[in-house]
Amino acid sequence: MSGDGSDQNAAIPGRLRELYNRQIEQFRTYIAALEKQQAAIEAGIGEKVLAYVEIEEGIAAGIISVQNVIDPLESVYNEAGAEIAELKTALEGLKSRAASQAERNRDLISARLADIGADIAALRNNPLAAAARRSLYHNAAPLIDIEG
Repeated sequence: MSGDGSDQNAAIPGRLRELYNRQIEQFRTYIAALEKQQAAIEAGIGEKVLAYVEIEEGIAAGIISVQNVIDPLESVYNEAGAEIAELKTALEGLKSRAASQAERNRDLISARLADIGADIAALRNNPLAAAARRSLYHNAAPLIDIEG
C-alpha cells in the first residue's frame, strides 16, 4: 500500500505541471480573445463584440474547471518544485494581464455606449430631423376614407 501512495505522490508534480501548462494556454487564448474583442469594440462592430463575449465565456468555463482540479492537488502537494513554482508564477502573470485587458474592454464598452447615447440624444434634439418627422407624418394622406 505504501508503494501505491508514493507512486501517487510522485505523479502529483507531473499532473500539476500538465494542469498549469493547460491553464497557461487557456489564459493566452483568453487574452487573445480579449484583444480581438477590444479591436471590435473600437471599430464599433457589435456582432463581433457579442461573438467574443460568447467565446470568452467558454474559455472562462474551461479555466474554472481546470482550476477546480489544480486547487486540491496543490493542497496535497505542498512542496512544489522550482518548475511548478515558475509555472504558477507565469499563470498568475497571465491572470493579471487578462484581468487588466478585461477591465480595459469594459471601459471601452462603457465609453462606446455613452457615445451612442449622446448620438441618439443629438438626433432627437436636432430641429431639422424633428421638422422632417413632423412633415412626413403631417402631410401623409389617410389610407382609409372613414367619412365616405
